[in-house]
Amino acid sequence: MATGRSHRPATRSRGIPEATVARLPLYLRALTALSERSVPTVSSEELAAAAGVNSAKLRKDFSYLGSYGTRGVGYDVEYLVYQISRELGLTQDWPVVIVGIGNLGAALANYGGFASRGFRVAALIDADPAMAGKPVAGIPVQHTDQLEEIVRGEGVSIGVIATPAGAAQQVCDRLVAAGVTSILNFAPTVLSVPDGVDVRKVDLSIELQILAFHEQRKAGEVAAGTVVPPDGSRPEPVAARRASAGGQESAADQGPDGDVPAVMPT
Repeated sequence: MATGRSHRPATRSRGIPEATVARLPLYLRALTALSERSVPTVSSEELAAAAGVNSAKLRKDFSYLGSYGTRGVGYDVEYLVYQISRELGLTQDWPVVIVGIGNLGAALANYGGFASRGFRVAALIDADPAMAGKPVAGIPVQHTDQLEEIVRGEGVSIGVIATPAGAAQQVCDRLVAAGVTSILNFAPTVLSVPDGVDVRKVDLSIELQILAFHEQRKAGEVAAGTVVPPDGSRPEPVAARRASAGGQESAADQGPDGDVPAVMPT
């Protein structure tokens, strides 16, 4: 997930690096799963594996919270859930507005994980007059003419933008002017915000393009130096095939003339 301009004096004053803050939700998710299974304690190695980080990094991150665990026992799961939730501000209810109730906005409105993580969808807002009053996830959609009134009336500080790119900046400006100081942006555009406003950007197409890059790299490595076995198992380097054959190329490694490798570097 890409990050826009970020200003978080509360966490910085406590000396918690932004990279650590970004990993806290990963730890919380893993800890919540352990809590649901009534696991009382967890080692740093087990928790790090569940969160997808190394244990040294986890211990360093937790040191910023003042939590060091108990030697031979590990970390108390319930206490860590509370401690991280408190640090992330999830021990209170955060009203959220979603602006742009197309397919993506409707899917976000129907996401059941908001409430269990400390967020309440206070309002759904859309510019289409035909959407006004229609219930989505049990919440009636309201017109954008009411945006400022809704934000101020509900005490909203977090806004989610799921509009087309062309409308996103105007919606952002109105949210900020109404008092929103944190924005989650799903629109495929970069938003300009004043100091003191946090923006997190989620761009699925960018994430897919990054995965495509890695897939291309892997395909290139296969073409350049490996042979894919006919049974579809893990590709084997040509050099390994030759070594296993006593240094002799097999017929599968030779070209039609018997001396040109069938797999050549691109």
